[in-house]
Amino acid sequence: MYVCLCHGVTDHDIRRAAEAGCGSLAELTMRTGLGSGCGSCGELASEILGEAKATPLPLAVFAAAA
Repeated sequence: MYVCLCHGVTDHDIRRAAEAGCGSLAELTMRTGLGSGCGSCGELASEILGEAKATPLPLAVFAAAA
């Protein structure tokens, strides 16, 4: 799904950026241009970025900590 029509940024692009270490909307804007046009995509992009960063750790990590 396109999130930023001005710059052609999709939800997949945002998730890939999060996987690559992107941690904020400002950094996402620098990487993709998202939000630097009309700006109406910022809220949705921020939500997708937050969801992508909140991916739970694998169970093996929890088992090793116990």
